[in-house]
Amino acid sequence: MLLKHLQYLTALARERHFARAAASCHVTQPTLSAGIKQLEEQLGLLVVQRGQRFEGFTDGGERVLAWAQRITADAESLEQEASRLRLALEGRLRLGVVPAALPAVPILAAPLARRYPGVTLTVVSSTSIDIQSGLDEFRLEAGITYLDDEPLSRVRTIPLFREQYLLITPAGGPLGAKERVTWGEAASLPLCLLTPDMQNRRILDAHFAQAGATARPSVETNSVFTLCTLVRSGYWSSVLPHGFLPLLSGAKGIAILPLEGPAAAHTVGLVVSERDPLPPTVTALLGILAGLDWSAAVGE
Repeated sequence: MLLKHLQYLTALARERHFARAAASCHVTQPTLSAGIKQLEEQLGLLVVQRGQRFEGFTDGGERVLAWAQRITADAESLEQEASRLRLALEGRLRLGVVPAALPAVPILAAPLARRYPGVTLTVVSSTSIDIQSGLDEFRLEAGITYLDDEPLSRVRTIPLFREQYLLITPAGGPLGAKERVTWGEAASLPLCLLTPDMQNRRILDAHFAQAGATARPSVETNSVFTLCTLVRSGYWSSVLPHGFLPLLSGAKGIAILPLEGPAAAHTVGLVVSERDPLPPTVTALLGILAGLDWSAAVGE
């Protein structure tokens, strides 16, 4: 059984398309299809449902895919370990981050890059659900997500900080001159918020509801960059985590106000798979984290 055939299978699961899977493996589509067919012949099992296009995996194919994902991930970890033993750690570390926690990434990324220049960090803005599935399917090595609101499974968790919330609103708007506002007052403004598939949005909706209010944003987006540009435009307001304060505090024409009402703070942390041994890049990341004063870094 060839490792590359298992890699073809995992690429097909990731891309859900034969041509894109082949391109990601740097082979032609006939080569990829022939490799998967050879794998099926070796196993004596139909793995992929075929038609004019990719139609999914058979029930047995789903089990084969789970093994293929684990084997290819372990092979990548083995290559990383060999690089570390030869001279210096090399490899890729894929980190899924919920949008609200993206400002925290440089706190980890900078010391990681300095200590391990051979490691390439890939940061993907993801929902909490995607982070869980990414770890399960070995598409991610680690994630930064919420720890205390929606259940996580098959992961190790390391708390990083408590996320708190601020209202960002036009300085000349109806609430811009106040020192602090309530969640109910914030709900009355023209709001831009993350989309409902984002856990941050579900958290905010719950806090608005606790205050007896309902947020009805006129703009929803899955991009925190878009939120920041909207609030800087001078029309929209938003509720953002305190980690965004350094990105917005110098902006003209906006007021940044604490929110009163139901206590609102949620734990954000690093999550990694329960795999043992961990990939060397993950071990390196945990070593970086152990040497950080996270509270000082995020201004808690």
